[in-house]
Amino acid sequence: MKKRVFVVMMAAVMGMILMTGCKSKDVNEASSENEKQVETQEPEDSEAVADTPEQEENTDTDLSGHSLMIYCGAGMTEPFQKIADEFMQETKCEVNVTYANASQIQSQITTSEEGDMFIAGSQDEVDRVKDYVVDQKALVKHIPVLVVAKENPKEINGLSDLTKDGVTFIMGDTESTPIGKIAKKALTEAGIFDSIDIEATTTTAPQLATAIAASEADAAIVWKENCKDDGIEIVDTTDLDASIKTIPAVTLNCSDDTETLGKFYEYLDTDAAKEIWISFGYEIAE
Repeated sequence: MKKRVFVVMMAAVMGMILMTGCKSKDVNEASSENEKQVETQEPEDSEAVADTPEQEENTDTDLSGHSLMIYCGAGMTEPFQKIADEFMQETKCEVNVTYANASQIQSQITTSEEGDMFIAGSQDEVDRVKDYVVDQKALVKHIPVLVVAKENPKEINGLSDLTKDGVTFIMGDTESTPIGKIAKKALTEAGIFDSIDIEATTTTAPQLATAIAASEADAAIVWKENCKDDGIEIVDTTDLDASIKTIPAVTLNCSDDTETLGKFYEYLDTDAAKEIWISFGYEIAE
């Protein structure tokens, strides 16, 4: 009897030992499986951490504390100032623009040897400061047109009609403004420059359109984008097609912040900048 009890007790002990061994094995296997999962997750966590700085860098457009000094022809004041304002709002970069006629800008660049960019009225203006030019690209077309007072009371239909008795003409200064030089060249090539009654000259292109609207003269040759006054209209003629110019953006070698200048140079190629030019009557250069 005692022997049987002993045998039963021994069997129970062995069963407990076997059960404990199985549980221990299950725990070890579970622990090992967890370690494997952790090991496979570590590269993903590490990769996610590595991506964070790169994403932040790509969205960084803050140019606070940076500034640009830009020269621009006076006739382009409205569209270019809007472009500059949009760039400042987007990047917080300060953009200071000097608007003047070509002669004044050229003199300032060569005398001060300061500035980052020049928005010129034509390639001729760039050539006069070529020693300061690093790079340039075409922005929009500068289109000269013949304008007259509303309803064209003097019946001016082309350049040849400017020689009619009683017709007065106003033009940009032939020494300091591109539109003045273009007008003189076109009228000279047409063989009528000396036969025209030139009432006065102006130092900027917008003044020409204003003068016609104010009935200070009968006709003028101005840039197309300056013809917004209700008191004037454009004559439908092809006489000035050969005089169409291209407005270039020129980077200057006296720039103190070429990196920021490069950002603005790129911005001029964006759809946002192009839409501003178009809204003011310019045509994008191809």
